[in-house]
Parts: sequence; C-alpha cells; structure tokens
Amino acid sequence: MLSEELKNKYQLVIGLEVHAQLQTVSKIFAADSTAYGNSPNTQISVITLGHPGTLPKVNKKAIEYAVKMGLACDCEITRNTSFDRKNYFYPDLPKGYQITQDKAPICVGGFVPIILPDGKAKSVKLNRIHLEEDAGKSIHLAEESDTLVDFNRAGTALIEIVSEPDLQSPEEAYSFLAEIKKLVRYLEICDGNMEEGSLRCDANVSVMLKGAAELGKKVEVKNMNSFRNVFRAIEHEHERLINLIEGGESIISETRTFDANTGTTSSMRTKEDLNDYRYFPEPDLSPVVISEEWLKSIKSTMPELPRELHYKFVNEYGLPDYDASFLTETREIALWFDGLCAKTKNYKSASNWMMGPIKSYLNEMNLEINNFPISTDSMADLIALIDAGKVSFSIASQKVYPEMLKSTEETPFQIASRLNLIQESDESSLKPIVESVIAENSAKVKEYRSGKKGLMAMFMGQVMKKSQGKADPKVATKLLIELLEN
Repeated sequence: MLSEELKNKYQLVIGLEVHAQLQTVSKIFAADSTAYGNSPNTQISVITLGHPGTLPKVNKKAIEYAVKMGLACDCEITRNTSFDRKNYFYPDLPKGYQITQDKAPICVGGFVPIILPDGKAKSVKLNRIHLEEDAGKSIHLAEESDTLVDFNRAGTALIEIVSEPDLQSPEEAYSFLAEIKKLVRYLEICDGNMEEGSLRCDANVSVMLKGAAELGKKVEVKNMNSFRNVFRAIEHEHERLINLIEGGESIISETRTFDANTGTTSSMRTKEDLNDYRYFPEPDLSPVVISEEWLKSIKSTMPELPRELHYKFVNEYGLPDYDASFLTETREIALWFDGLCAKTKNYKSASNWMMGPIKSYLNEMNLEINNFPISTDSMADLIALIDAGKVSFSIASQKVYPEMLKSTEETPFQIASRLNLIQESDESSLKPIVESVIAENSAKVKEYRSGKKGLMAMFMGQVMKKSQGKADPKVATKLLIELLEN
C-alpha cells in the first residue's frame, strides 16, 4: 500500500475505451439475429462466417443509433463516413479481420459531463465514437483442454466511445462509465449490462510526475466486467506503475488482464509501439452519406437527456441537486416523475414520495417503475389530499398508500373515508378534545406556562391519541396555543 505522500508525487492519467453493444434486431453487416442467450452458433450465416464471395451490407439502424450517441455527447457528426478493415487474428473473428472505422469515424470530439462524488462537475473530452462489429466468444470450460467458439455475437453492432486521457482518478472513471451507461439507456440504444457483455470497457492507464509536460508510458487493461472492477483495476495499476518507477524499473507498454479474484493484473501481450493493424478502406462497403434531412430526422427522435431533465427538475421544479440526481438515474423514473409533476404543483412532495415509499416498494418487490401499480393520477390525488389537510403524511403513507397498492378501484379520498381517516379540521369539534387534554394534565400545563415550551409535543401527542389521529395538526396546534397561553 503506497503512502498518500508518494501517490501525490505523481499524476494518474486515464483514458477509457467503452464498447456499447447496440440494440439492433440484426447484426451490423448481416441479417442474423442479435438475441441474447440462444444456443451457440444458431445465429450465424455465410456473411458472419466470412465465406468467400459474400458481401456485407450496412445496418441503417446502427448508423442512426451511433449518431444519437454523438448528438447526446455534442460530437461533430461526420457527414461522409466510411469503414475500414482492421487486420489481426482472433479465433472468434471468422473473417480474420474486423470491419471498423479508422480514418472517418462517425462522431468526432464531444464530451461527457459527469458529477464527481464530492459534487463537482467535470466535462470529460471525447476523441471519437466509431462503429464496428463485435467478435464472437471463446469458451474455456473447466477441466477441458479444448476451447469452444460461439459465433452468435460475431458481427453484432458496436459503438466504441473513446475518451481523451482526461480522467485523473478511479472515481472519475467510475462516474464516466456510470454516465455512459445512463446515456445509452436514455437513448434506448444499448441496455448497458456489463455482466452480459453489452457494455465493456478497456482502460489506458499511465502515471507521470506532477507538473511534467509529457505523458508516461501507458498500459491497457482488459477483462473488466463491472464498474467496480474497472475502479479496482485502475487502483491496482496506479500503485504498480508508481512502484516500478520508484524501483528504477522501466514501464513496458503492454496489454494486461484483470483478475477479479485477486484484484491484480497480469501481462497478456506487449505492444511497445502501436499495433500494426494494417488498416485500409473496406472495399466491400461504400461510404455512408448522412444528409441534412436524415440528420434532422434522427434529431427529432432524441429524448430529453439526463442533464436536461436534471436542469429542469432543479430550475423549474425547485428541487435540490440530490433529488434531481436520484430522479434522473433512469429514464423510466425521470419520465414517470415528470408525468406526476404535470398533475401536481407540490414538486417536493412528489420527489419525497418517489425517493421514499415508492422507491422502497420497487426495491422490495424487485419491480421497475413502469410496473408500479399506482398511476400518476392517483399519486397526485394522494398528494392533494395531504395538501388539503384531509389526511397527514403519516396516515397517508401508513394506511392510505398501502391500500392503493392493493387496488386501483378506489380513489385516495374514498380509501381514507372508508377507513375513517379524514382529518378533523373543524375548530368546534376539536376544541372539546383539546380542553380535555389540558384539564387532564394540569401539572404539565403549569410547567409549560413557567417556560417549558417543549411540552407542546406532549400535548399534541395526547390530542392526536384522543382524536385517533384525525385531528388536523395545524388547527390542533392553534387551539392548544390559544388555551395554554391564556
């Protein structure tokens, strides 16, 4: 474990390459299905297998999805984009080369805004977003000497989001990945599931002395299947690289793999210089021209982005940053909440319900908000019932809300009436109850009048008990003050 003093001597520099598997029905250059979890080698064709004489054809939806991500990241959209061949051998890439984009990526530049754990904002610069095809999957069964290959995934459409070396801590890398996952889900172009491999990340890590002008030699870390493992791998490399420098050893530019069991990395292959992938233009695919009309059409389908909804919730609805961050965590939650706010003006109360009882119920039942049994209309009615002083929040959350979860046939007011929960707001009805509480607690009344104002809570508790929780707190407090002070 390195000391903080030694760590602070160096600057950690991180660049991430995030592969997002696009949710197209078919592959990027073939009509094969992209459904997840089917039997091995059942979603293949002569094009996927690279048979001689076969020709690829670009999936239009993949182009549109990539453009959407570019627009969301404020990238420049390349109007005349093309594909290239990247030559290397993998046993799970049947053609012996990968169709990708080198010279004319579909999206250039841009940034991803992130919020760090300390609340500070940062815009992480992007180098590019490009389209490419995925490889298949090699399967190594326990205690088996053979490697099996499943080509179902080969040819699935990917976008690779390449950041600049603009990240400086594992926390920043984690926040960047979380924002990418949120964006692709909002855009509905990728499910963002790292465990299933639909979102994958490679990290380029280096260290340099603080104040140095030149970046240090980088290593690339692969095989990280969760945000937490990306964090751990970067943390490990940070210390390993500093130890090498402090020990007088040279850093080898290489690709390393991360072992989640040990939290360490090990060398896979060296790459002292850039790999010679021998890129050249893909001869079987024509350039793709993105016209102004097509671009406008794609823009018209763009949803409100997390940062736009966050701004709306803070500046239009007056919510704290904390609330807005929670409410924009998923598109479904954000849209459901926004729909609720169209039916009530008590935005903070709506937020409290979302972050409290509704969140608890969804977690307990393992449900998404789209399967929540109460409509936004009914929740707005419940909030209005509380605001009108008909029931307290306590009664609403403990007695009315559970009944609403069971049945959608009754309104909140009907449920509260049936259970005899409607608060008593009439002063003439509440005054005898307040008077009896004061009469029964003469000693406490004397203490209150001698200066112990904290006893008001005790008197209120007695009033609520005698009224079976139906006394309007505002009216009861007013009557108590009048009678106690006189």
